[in-house]
Amino acid sequence: MDLVVCIDVDDIERGIDFYTRGVALRLGRRFAPDWVELLGAPAPIFLQHYPAGSIPSPGARARRDYARHWTPVHLDFVVPDVRAAVEHARAAGATLEGEIQVRPWNSLACMADPFGNGFDLIELHGRAWDEIAAPA
Repeated sequence: MDLVVCIDVDDIERGIDFYTRGVALRLGRRFAPDWVELLGAPAPIFLQHYPAGSIPSPGARARRDYARHWTPVHLDFVVPDVRAAVEHARAAGATLEGEIQVRPWNSLACMADPFGNGFDLIELHGRAWDEIAAPA
């Protein structure tokens, strides 16, 4: 099974600019004028242009809205230096939402892209996830 991540944006060129400059992904293939592939993460990320107000799926009650929104599914980008990554993302248009949280196993920055999509930047510490994993 393969995994592909899709991110809706209301401006494809602005999306490419943000995700290549702000999160250090690189442009892969262009499938259409409104659909591109970004590489550099463990799974390819497809940016897809859909205008604000469009219907995301048949029967959906909500319409696309590019103001800041929340969804239980989001991206976490593991980075070597969270503070540097935050500044890099902010310079490209991201918003840092609150203070960077520092824990024994990671530092976490909750962010929003220019399209209202939430994502996290995470720097792992020590044994990372193994620090908090329950014994098998």
